[in-house]
Amino acid sequence: MAETEATSSSSAVIAFALKEASSWWDDVNESSLWQDRIFHVLSILYGVVAAVALVQLVRIQLRVPEYGWTTQKVFHFLNFIVNGVRSLVFAFRRDVQQLQPSILQHIMLDMPSLLFFTTYALLVLFWAEIYYQARAVSTDGLRPSFFAINAVVYTIQ
Repeated sequence: MAETEATSSSSAVIAFALKEASSWWDDVNESSLWQDRIFHVLSILYGVVAAVALVQLVRIQLRVPEYGWTTQKVFHFLNFIVNGVRSLVFAFRRDVQQLQPSILQHIMLDMPSLLFFTTYALLVLFWAEIYYQARAVSTDGLRPSFFAINAVVYTIQ
């Protein structure tokens, strides 16, 4: 009998501790101050990544301007756009949530994800071109495939 009471008592203590441990999340989740701070930190971090991508793009352009828009330059440009837009969305989160018509809100929230897909599909294209060139295989079909896949994804979205 005493053993059963001790077990139920320890279970109650564990349950109480778990409930108290999860209550901090409720405090954070319901606090607009915490949410604003978290979103501003995310905005700053995405802004830093965007700035690094822009610096890389400028450095490459200054070093070899005669090559035009290479895959590497486009990759850094897309990274700059993706992270810059995400930074702005996080910085002005409350304004974005109140955009009218609501399709503008969806565009602002979905555009970074779509551009992220394009950015890393471009990276796959880059490595596929290197692989094909190393095997002495024609790369003529790779770029049209890249554009077709992106068109399908953007159309579906």
